[in-house]
Amino acid sequence: MSTTNNRVTCNIENGIANVQLNRPDKLNAIDMQMFRELDSTARKLKTNNEVRVVIVSGNGADFCSGIDVQSVLSNPKNAMKLLWKWLPWRANLAQRVSVNWRKLSVPVIMVLHGRCWGGGLQIALGGDFRIAHPETSMAIMENKWGLIPDMGGTLALREVMSADHAMELAMTARAVDAQYAKEIGLVSHVDANPQAKAQALAEELLNRNPDTIGHIKRFYQKAWHKNDGGLLASETRRQIQIISGKNQKIAVLRETKDPNKPWRT
Repeated sequence: MSTTNNRVTCNIENGIANVQLNRPDKLNAIDMQMFRELDSTARKLKTNNEVRVVIVSGNGADFCSGIDVQSVLSNPKNAMKLLWKWLPWRANLAQRVSVNWRKLSVPVIMVLHGRCWGGGLQIALGGDFRIAHPETSMAIMENKWGLIPDMGGTLALREVMSADHAMELAMTARAVDAQYAKEIGLVSHVDANPQAKAQALAEELLNRNPDTIGHIKRFYQKAWHKNDGGLLASETRRQIQIISGKNQKIAVLRETKDPNKPWRT
């Protein structure tokens, strides 16, 4: 299965959805159309039971150079379209291009290369894993324009790095290389072939119980912010749900008798 839009492509094969930002002539800068297509692509993947892992990358020389400021600000109504929401605690369109990936029950791997700046980094922070080429340049660049980062990436920043490093990046708007980003927790891996590394990780994840994968993602997202009692209760509740399902028994069979027994989806 594959879908091709002007700004985002999606190809699903063998349980892996390969999503690609597809505006290479503009350094994959995010215009209003790309905002909408990223939002709709993630929403469709959320309801697709065929998908077990998502890999997000950028076509061309860059992952994403950030918001196409000239294009987005060419219409004064665009800011309202990006920021408006019914309820304050819900994500608006600008935030959904990052937050939507966190809401998927499957792992999302971001493959980074070239520029990963501003809104591009906010998108990348929505993934569960970030694999960067050594020459990737990364920046929380919003303060260059006198703005705060407001696209939802802060949800992940609090999980992957200390507040002092996050504040320094946001306050200075400084670009950093992949190795430094790895040292402070901004990326998971640095690899000369990040696409191949992502594919290998995706295939490894495909061999694990899809039920536990989904629970681990949800549980670890919440574990960083729960009190001790809530965390212990969540552990027990989720384990009971997993044991009650068929895939836990299949996991045992795959390890002991039948390594190719298919998972139930």
